Amino acid sequence: MANDRLRTAMLAAGLTVETLAEKVSKHTKSVDHWIRSERVPHPGTRAQIVKALGVREADLWPSLRDSPRPAADETELVHFYPSRSAITGANWQELLSGVAEQMDVLVFSGAFLVEQYDLIPLIQKKAQEGVRFRLLVGDEKSEAVIQRAIDEGTPGGLEGRIQLMRRYLADVANLDGVEVRTHGTILYNSIYRFDDQLLVNPHAHGALAGQSPVMHFKRQPSGGIWQHYMKSFERVWQIATPENDER
Repeated sequence: MANDRLRTAMLAAGLTVETLAEKVSKHTKSVDHWIRSERVPHPGTRAQIVKALGVREADLWPSLRDSPRPAADETELVHFYPSRSAITGANWQELLSGVAEQMDVLVFSGAFLVEQYDLIPLIQKKAQEGVRFRLLVGDEKSEAVIQRAIDEGTPGGLEGRIQLMRRYLADVANLDGVEVRTHGTILYNSIYRFDDQLLVNPHAHGALAGQSPVMHFKRQPSGGIWQHYMKSFERVWQIATPENDER
């Protein structure tokens, strides 16, 4: 039984079998098979198809409406990176440059954002455009930071990186819409929020943050993962100490 919904959506999007196959990195035979049958592609492929066509999954495969599992275009998880180092510079630049309303960061240091991706000029520019920034960095004198440095095998190193980051952020801490606070909580996860996009970097005992995985989430109305991690951010924010403007 042919999938006329898929065929119609392709025509509306101006895509041929060949161009859709290229966009979803599949052979043209696979696309042709989807059109000629009611076969439902795997979730990852469906997500690429609906993105390319600008429709919802249920518009193409009505049987998914009754599925107990969320549709691929409605799941919060966008991508899983095996390590923070696996996120490309282009990925970071896209997230940073795309911020239009709010950016939140929970880290111990996070100096790589300044040194590799020019975070300070970006904050200066975006703050003038009305973007709000909430930046949580570690207190280098706290027990949690000192123990973390020992666990990583870099005693004193993490503390120095935090001091450096606090010095960097001193240049923007007084800008309207920019708030910088320090915390001494155990950092179970580093959190990076870019409007509706969220990167969560869980930490493993004895491993550097750049060696640990990163989960990329996108906020969805029906999802709870986004709220779960942002509640964690808010709890730390409430007990953190605002930076001294004179520091």
